[in-house]
Amino acid sequence: MQWPALRASFDAYSAPQADRWVAIALRTISPALDPDASDEVWAWLHDGRTQTRRALLRLEPCTVSVTQATTRITWTIRAVIFLPLAHRQDAELPACAYAFKPHAGSSTSGAPN
Repeated sequence: MQWPALRASFDAYSAPQADRWVAIALRTISPALDPDASDEVWAWLHDGRTQTRRALLRLEPCTVSVTQATTRITWTIRAVIFLPLAHRQDAELPACAYAFKPHAGSSTSGAPN
């Protein structure tokens, strides 16, 4: 058995944007799915999507899943509060890192003055 793995993530800035992103992803993959999985997708797009959006507006987490053969794909949508201090790419420093100015008399070597 293989454990679930995060394959990608997306930062949405509102409940409608998160809902729309999942809907676009589902519409994109639906032609490649088997008939049962495609039916799951279209059932959510027509009926489940409204329930998902209402739950998101109440700040309740939601999941949308589709099963294709032996693979189950799940989108988890939840509200989070975060401070954008660090970029998602490790190579980039946050903008505030360049605004730091050492105080007069402080040491940059770590040794006491």
